[in-house]
Amino acid sequence: MNAVDEAKANGELVWRKSTYSSGEGGECVEVAVAGGAVHVRDSKQAGEDRPVLRVGPVAWSALLETM
Repeated sequence: MNAVDEAKANGELVWRKSTYSSGEGGECVEVAVAGGAVHVRDSKQAGEDRPVLRVGPVAWSALLETM
């Protein structure tokens, strides 16, 4: 079992950096999909207690369509 599978089995969110984020340290967004929601956070902030925005899949799709 790899780390991602283990995290999912433990109910932890598995974060990935958005493909829209630049490598320059500018717009850095991480997303995780779990529990019927999309969780979004600013990857520039440190710590697991950073704010997370949680939206439904329909709202997330609508947001991506505007980009």
